[in-house]
Amino acid sequence: MKNKQLKFQDLGLLDYKVAWDYQEELFKSVVDIKLKNRNENLELPTPNYLLFCQHPHVFTLGKSGSLDHLLVQEDELVLKQASFYKINRGGDITYHGPGQLVAYPILDLDNFFTDIHKYVRFLEEAVIRTCADFGVSATRIEGLTGVWITEGMPRKICAIGVKSSRWVTMHGLALNVNTDLSYFGNIVPCGIDDKAVTSLQMEIGHEVSMLEVAEKLKLHFGELFEVEWN
Repeated sequence: MKNKQLKFQDLGLLDYKVAWDYQEELFKSVVDIKLKNRNENLELPTPNYLLFCQHPHVFTLGKSGSLDHLLVQEDELVLKQASFYKINRGGDITYHGPGQLVAYPILDLDNFFTDIHKYVRFLEEAVIRTCADFGVSATRIEGLTGVWITEGMPRKICAIGVKSSRWVTMHGLALNVNTDLSYFGNIVPCGIDDKAVTSLQMEIGHEVSMLEVAEKLKLHFGELFEVEWN
């Protein structure tokens, strides 16, 4: 039986490692239920979670990324008050920091649809619709993951990197709202050296309410996945 109930949590400003550990804990709890169901021929419902947060300055490198795309040394990271982690999502290197809305869905896709490409497209669509709510025309670029502004020089407004095992997801998306974009100068964002990065603030010309952006993103996520908020 499919469980489309979704528990939402806004974690506020949270250290990256603390958030990662919490994701892993929720991820494992869902996978454990699925294994129990399979091994004991049960039909226990699996829960779904959506976590929103912001992080202090941090660079994260995905499984397929290159360390060469981090352009600063460890001692320079300290001066920039930034941390660095190699993590278990897909994708290359990215930056998280204050003013960026990060969303971590821990979903059992067996409750929705078992198609990881469709899942990523839904994440992109939720961001595209959110940007449109603020008068910003965002879209996809064929062959590249994430959400982009393509008028003029192509520039990324949202990075996406996910992990999925037994159709359970973790990691997610990072939407630049009022982000200090200068930090992206310390990396080759997502391993792509011929594209720029941007934010809602940069595109609109003024600071944007993080709360309003979060409310819109949550709304569109719920609509696309047809969830029942718990």
